[in-house]
Amino acid sequence: MLVSPRPGVDRQNLLRTLRELHSDVFNVRSLGGPDAYRWLLAYLDWTSDAVRMLGNQVSSADLDRLVLTKGYEQLLSGVGSWAGHMTEVQRVVNGLVSAELDQRVAAFDEAIKALNEQMNRWALLGDFVVPDSSFFIKHPQKLEEVDFASLPLDNPGTRVHVLVPIAVVDELDRLKDTGRNNQVRWRAGYTVAVLDRVFQRTTGPVMLRSEDSSELDSRGAPKAIEVTIEMLFDPPGHVRLPITDDEIIARVLAIAPLAARKVTLLTYDTGQSARARAASLPVVKLTKPIGEEPT
Repeated sequence: MLVSPRPGVDRQNLLRTLRELHSDVFNVRSLGGPDAYRWLLAYLDWTSDAVRMLGNQVSSADLDRLVLTKGYEQLLSGVGSWAGHMTEVQRVVNGLVSAELDQRVAAFDEAIKALNEQMNRWALLGDFVVPDSSFFIKHPQKLEEVDFASLPLDNPGTRVHVLVPIAVVDELDRLKDTGRNNQVRWRAGYTVAVLDRVFQRTTGPVMLRSEDSSELDSRGAPKAIEVTIEMLFDPPGHVRLPITDDEIIARVLAIAPLAARKVTLLTYDTGQSARARAASLPVVKLTKPIGEEPT
């Protein structure tokens, strides 16, 4: 399962740390022998090192999943009473330590594989954007027709990769049934229908629109750039923030270290853009004409 780096963490450093700890716990597993208590102490030493090395790099939920498991708590609570040399005690300790170490080796192997695959998948993609619900609802163009090339992004004319947190999908699902007017309900329903279609067989990345070089803008860049899209699910053990806008910003901040580049939030909401700026998150605040003052 993919880990969630803390904001500002370098993904290459995180990958190196995971590999080092995986190697160390593999070596501890190979120490199994007649002295079960020494094996238990070696495992507990490894957990202390793992907490020190990973604690400031991954989320608390990831640390609990990878290191501070229920098995660890069970072994730690019994460390004072399992120093005896009775054969039965040695056998029980051996079994518990062996099972826990097997699981730690497998968990770190899975985390390394998932992180490496994510880094490779995002290596060649261009501008990363996260549209919030207001973008899907209020933008003049529908999702499949959005002219991303016209937005003020960092690399005009290059491909755009759209990241859709599952919290945004859940909010659109709610709006399609309870939106304040027909336009909101229709746009929300249309957007989730498109997402349902493009993610039938995978959560992405998938092609939303191919580049079309037949028409160029004033800079000589294609007006219709390549757009890919990907859905992002909540990590294991994740507890969402009570305000959806805060949750979306938190997910974007968690994405940025994995992408190793700027990830830009797209929104029409003033409150959301203010939250993003307060969190030092790149944001494009879009507007629609408000028209004449009503009489």
